Amino acid sequence: MMIPVRCFTCGKVVGSAYEPFVERTGKGEDPVKVLDELGLDRYCCRRMIISHVDLVDELMPFD
Repeated sequence: MMIPVRCFTCGKVVGSAYEPFVERTGKGEDPVKVLDELGLDRYCCRRMIISHVDLVDELMPFD
């Protein structure tokens, strides 16, 4: 599904960091360094980005 806009725990906006995270880690950058540079310092916010599974493409044929 879509990435949540805010962290469930602290309420910080994390939705805008997902696309840059995927692009940069896809190019081979270290995920820890990318999350630090995107300003995601709390482990709850990091969890939101790292544990997200993008299922939109898999569910679209059933729409």
